[in-house]
Parts: sequence; C-alpha cells; structure tokens
Amino acid sequence: MQYLEFEKPLSEIEGKAEELRAMARQNDTMDVEKEAVALDRKAETMLRDLYKGLTAWQKTQVARHPERPHCKDYIEALFTEYTPLAGDRNFADDHAVMGGIARFHDQPVVVIGHEKGHDTKSRIERNFGMARPEGYRKAIRLMDMADRFGLPVITLIDTPGAYPGKGAEERGQSEAIARSTMKCLEIGVPVLATVIGEGGSGGAVAFAAGNRVAMLEHSVYSVISPEGCASILWKDAEKMREAAEALRLTAQDLQKLGVIDRIIQEPLGGAQRGRTETIDAVGKAIATMLKELSGLDAKTLVTDRRQKFLNMGSKSLAA
Repeated sequence: MQYLEFEKPLSEIEGKAEELRAMARQNDTMDVEKEAVALDRKAETMLRDLYKGLTAWQKTQVARHPERPHCKDYIEALFTEYTPLAGDRNFADDHAVMGGIARFHDQPVVVIGHEKGHDTKSRIERNFGMARPEGYRKAIRLMDMADRFGLPVITLIDTPGAYPGKGAEERGQSEAIARSTMKCLEIGVPVLATVIGEGGSGGAVAFAAGNRVAMLEHSVYSVISPEGCASILWKDAEKMREAAEALRLTAQDLQKLGVIDRIIQEPLGGAQRGRTETIDAVGKAIATMLKELSGLDAKTLVTDRRQKFLNMGSKSLAA
C-alpha cells in the first residue's frame, strides 16, 4: 500500500504489525499474533479518525491515489462484450480516452472514460489521463453512434484536465472540448456520468454534462486544480490547501450546490483499500440512475439535461 502524506502515522503502525508477522513467519517459535492484532485495531481506529474529517486538499490527494481503480478496471468488472472503438476518423486515436460499445446488466450501452494507467509504461501511453482533441472527437463520434441506435451513454471521469500541449492547442483543443460538451447536452439518450477520481477542468465537463452526475465519496471535481488556482491567485503553488478549500471541489459540497446528484460511498480508507467493493458500489449506482431514466423519450431527456445545467448556480452553501 502506498501511503499518502497525511497517512504517515498510520503507515508506521501497519508497518510494525507486518514486521511482527514477518518475524513470526521466519521463526515458528515466536507468537506475536496478539500484539499484531492489537496494532491492527489501533490502525483501524486511526484510519477511521483520519477519514472522518478529511480536508478538501486531503480528499484531492485521495482522489489522485495511484492505486484507486481506474476506468479500465471498471469496464472489465462491470461491462460484458466490451468492444473498443478507436480513432476520431480525422487525425489519430487518443489512448487517454477509452470508449466502445458494451453490455451493462445485459443492456447495450456506449461507455466512455478517461484512463490514467497503472504503471509507468501505461501512464505514459495513456498520457496520465489527459486527453488531446482526438480523444474528445472520438467521444463525440461514439455519442453520435449512441444517439443513432438509442443506446444510453455511461461516462467514467478521471482526469487532471485536458492536455495543454502546443500540438493539442494547434489541433483545436478548446473547440473539441466545447463540441463534446455540446454533444452530451443534445443527444436524445440517457447520459450518466460518474467521477471516479479527479474531475479536472473542461476535460471533465466534456464527459460530465449528463442527466445524472455521481461522484465517489473521496473524488474531486473542479474548474482547475488546487495548484493551478494557487499559482494564478497567489503566485504560489504551495497555497494549494487554501485553494482546495475555496474551490468547493469535494463531492459533499458539490451535492449541496446542486452540481452533482449522488455520492457513492467508498470503503473505509478510500477506494484504494477496497477496489472490488468500490467497483460494485459504482455499478449499483449506475444501475439505479439508468432505471430512473428508463422509459423517458428523447425530448424529455434533452429538456431534463438542459434544465439541470441552467439551474446550476441557484443554490449556495450558506443557504
């Protein structure tokens, strides 16, 4: 387990418990299980206390944890007959965006998501989940197909933001994001979005303009990263903690503000400590949201989606 900065005291206790068990494995005469169990209990209590009152910056760290399940993990676990579709039919295929047709609970759907990768090689290949224009144009192509064949669209969002490179800007990054957002809003099929890690900037909104938007308990969703916000406002990226609080990027704040509809609970210690349980919880949430929208005609779905986003800004945390 890779520990976050605020989990260092926990790592020491769990490390001692594992050290005792390792010694016992090497020496059969040693009986340390009682001491190890006591340390386990202490670690569980500390873990519960740590995650009971996470700050916005700590939640950002949890959302970025490299051991959280990623888009590929969800697709493999929740969807059957997944057939990936590649390329934007214009320039190239963007490996930061996964997408294709599949079955969810035996219902045909289109699934689209950001994939960060799980090791150095795959992270470089996936560009750390930062999509280029081709990724958004691939998503537009898939949403057009979903609309044509009446397939619900399920999106899984996990990106620091769209790739800000020179080539991406030359090929129309902002235009591609805007068109992807517009496509989400205009298609006549259910659009269900779930933030499974980071929901960063327009790169996330391009997949998240849905009829229903859910977030995992310790995920984040914001117009800019805390570091980027701090650099702009205070000319100091080290003020990211203050920026994270000001951005109101946690699932709990965003639900109060009416930006999202549902919070999906994570296991104690975050999704990285219970990958299977987290994936199952996301699957149940998607099934529930899909059921809520079943039977609605295209006009109703488009109107519902449009009104949802027009209503944003009418609520405040002070109310």
